[in-house]
Amino acid sequence: MPARLREIETTARPRQRRTRSRAVSDLPALVISSLQPHEYDLRPACLSLVCPSCRTWVPIHVAATSKAKTKLVVHHTNKAGTKDPRRCRGSFRLVVLDVDIERWRRRLEEGVAQTDGRRSKRVMRKPRMTVAPAVTQIVAPLLDAKAALRLYQSHCQGCVVCQRPGRSRCTDGARLAHLFAHKQRTEPARRAALTVREEQEEQREQGLWLLRELQWASTADSVRRADVQRVHDALEATLQQYGPHLGPFERADLLSTITLLATKAEQLSR
Repeated sequence: MPARLREIETTARPRQRRTRSRAVSDLPALVISSLQPHEYDLRPACLSLVCPSCRTWVPIHVAATSKAKTKLVVHHTNKAGTKDPRRCRGSFRLVVLDVDIERWRRRLEEGVAQTDGRRSKRVMRKPRMTVAPAVTQIVAPLLDAKAALRLYQSHCQGCVVCQRPGRSRCTDGARLAHLFAHKQRTEPARRAALTVREEQEEQREQGLWLLRELQWASTADSVRRADVQRVHDALEATLQQYGPHLGPFERADLLSTITLLATKAEQLSR
């Protein structure tokens, strides 16, 4: 026999995985219509139901020929990986598919659409409640060492607990004492930082002033020429209005305007 033919005969053919056993459970046949709608799934990709014996989802082996029978596949009652698993009584139990699959699928899609429209997908998270800070914590950034000391002394004068000798301070008194110590320790650094900030602000203002002066110097000539041209145009238009047809008051008013425009033109031309 040729080697190629022997290799073909001895090579196992790939087979589809399915339940091969002809065993049938002694339990009565399970009718799909007797189950709740949420206890079975008739989609071809995941044909299964909830086994009444162990209440777990079990695949259904659908009969491919007239001799085969539709039944539940063999399964166990224990979790996966358990030693010596125990087989469920519902294994190989006959199943009667008396439900119209197309109608079931249509009802499932309608139910999903109604549920999606009824339930909001947006998650409404409750805001976290923050603890309100104390008054001393609010005004702490605005105080210096002297102001913190005055605030602490004022509190001690009106607090009965802080006035007792040899006793611990109250909560506000301890917080004010800690604030005064902190301000006294950080006062030199705060003043140095304030000085540096003021110098930087002054340099920034000087830089802006110099920038404005440079910008004005670059456009001063063109602005001056435009002003001179504007005054000359106004003066020419006013001179054209002067004539013997004007009355004495109109002539005096026009002469005053001409004098003012001539003076302004002379000042701009300097």
